[in-house]
Amino acid sequence: MRTFLARISPVRATRDLRYFLRTRERYEWSFFALSVTVTAVVIWAFFYDSYAEKEYRPNIVYFQQWKLDRTDAEIIAQQKIDKPIRDAEIAAQRAREEKLRAGFKRLDDKLTDLGI
Repeated sequence: MRTFLARISPVRATRDLRYFLRTRERYEWSFFALSVTVTAVVIWAFFYDSYAEKEYRPNIVYFQQWKLDRTDAEIIAQQKIDKPIRDAEIAAQRAREEKLRAGFKRLDDKLTDLGI
């Protein structure tokens, strides 16, 4: 093992590689470039396609427990507090739906232009 490692030299390896590359023909460089390109495209395709979906986590909605002896005034006051929050949630949901609807409309228009 010791004699094998004694013959290894970075300078010799570099010189040998330069000599090898200088003796290559023009068509060999073309095939080399083609093989590197094809390999790079395959690796890029695997990388691009490696999408992992997010882990599903259930959306747990907790509700507040109310006393049975609440007055109507307390109920109305709580509804007034909750109304802006609920309205904001509804508006956000409608905005998401409208954005999705617009995307489908654009896709439909493109497909119609193509005659599909």
